[in-house]
Amino acid sequence: MHTGAITRLMDSMKTMFNRIINPTLKQTVEEFPVTVLTGPRQSGKTTVLKTLFPEFEYINLEAPDIRSRVQADPRDFFARRRPGWIIDEAQQYPELFSYVHDFIETQKHNTKWILSGSQNFLLSANISQSLAGRAAILELLPLTYSEYTTYPNITAQNLWSYLYHGSYPRPYHEKMSINRWYNSYIMTYIERDVRSLIQIKNLNQFQIFLQLCAGRHGQILNLNAIAQATGISQPAARQWLSILEASYLVYLLRPYHQNFNKRIIKSPKLYFYDSAIVCQLLGIDSPEHLQFHASRGAIFEGFILSEIIKQSLAMGRPPRLYFWRDQTGHEIDGVIEKGPDNLGVEIKSTATFHPSLLKRLNDWAKISGTSTQNLYLVYAGDEAFTIKGINIIPWKQAVQLGA
Repeated sequence: MHTGAITRLMDSMKTMFNRIINPTLKQTVEEFPVTVLTGPRQSGKTTVLKTLFPEFEYINLEAPDIRSRVQADPRDFFARRRPGWIIDEAQQYPELFSYVHDFIETQKHNTKWILSGSQNFLLSANISQSLAGRAAILELLPLTYSEYTTYPNITAQNLWSYLYHGSYPRPYHEKMSINRWYNSYIMTYIERDVRSLIQIKNLNQFQIFLQLCAGRHGQILNLNAIAQATGISQPAARQWLSILEASYLVYLLRPYHQNFNKRIIKSPKLYFYDSAIVCQLLGIDSPEHLQFHASRGAIFEGFILSEIIKQSLAMGRPPRLYFWRDQTGHEIDGVIEKGPDNLGVEIKSTATFHPSLLKRLNDWAKISGTSTQNLYLVYAGDEAFTIKGINIIPWKQAVQLGA
């Protein structure tokens, strides 16, 4: 890397969040001819890629004029020898994947390709068809709390303020109004992304569907109830939910597969990745409102689970995270598979510890045979300690469970 590029890299690093994915991304680009980076809009993909690879040429296919030039003659467009290419919003031109495969097979120089996009299912389909075995896929979600604290001169926030303001980088970078930014984000997503993916005559109806999903954040998914409340068929509701998943707005936490001789709940739980989106959809208008809202426990729970997922994905590993509940009332918020051991995780939104908070973990230990050293209670307090071998950890450290 020449002196000018190094200087630009150092300057940009001073004004951005330090992302956990950075070492994984650099190693992946070194090892694979094609690296695919997906994640929701505005999660920081472009900033990370431009900062880590300043010598690569950046192409944004969402710009109509650029896309037209590439489509007119992709072979000629990419014929210029480059250290590498960053192709943003690659799903806008699906045929590109076949051309990239051809370049990899025929080029004699070691050009690297980074394909980025915000619609995971489109990218995955094209990769499986054209770049299987040639491409590594990474996912970048919005900030973890530990990443948030790396921003220079960042204003410290308490738990409820952070959950209300959310984990997307741009409002912090540009000091934007949270309400205006998130309202715009949601409306832009519905108007542009949803409309481009499925034929919806009434976008207001989709927004109602989105709000109903937010009202069920942290609950067992009952797709039929959501469909009826929205006024659509269950197949339509399933399709709409798949769009929310592919766009990284929501995720479904699957039930743990072992039943320990008990009848277990087999439906997934529905969560949003970002707490501020839930707040906006539920009409929560301040951190104080959130702190005393009926959904505070579910929002806190979803935040902790998202922290674990973000850490795991940033290290290039799919999260092996589940919940467990049987039909007799036994339940645990998280089960993390880690080699021969499983970690049991219980999540409580109180800042004050009380031994009664450990009941579910103790029940889980008896049912599953899990050792107390593999049991974790994540709470809204600030101190870490152990009680009878069980790990009590504050919310700021929950991300470590995904390591």
